[in-house]
Amino acid sequence: MSWYILFVAGVFEIAWAIGLQYSDGFSKPLPTAGTVVALAISMILLARAVTELPIGTAYAVWTGIGAVGTATLGIVLFDEPMTLARVGFISVIVVGIVGLHLVSGGH
Repeated sequence: MSWYILFVAGVFEIAWAIGLQYSDGFSKPLPTAGTVVALAISMILLARAVTELPIGTAYAVWTGIGAVGTATLGIVLFDEPMTLARVGFISVIVVGIVGLHLVSGGH
């Protein structure tokens, strides 16, 4: 169950990171509020996940999910460049996330 909680925490990390762009430096109240709520939920879920998962593994996976999702949405939503190198390095992060899950023995 902790891995699922960690995954959801990573999704909320993506939400708050993308929310930063929409909040325009915290100058727009509604996107700012959404960003803060997503950040809080992400942190609470991460804290819950690390009660059963090693902190190093959980933190690396959490940030990896956030990095992959945010970089991908940056391409889709904000016209950031989609180069072969960028996609390749995003893929390396995905491999790292999966690898950490596999070597953790599911714990």
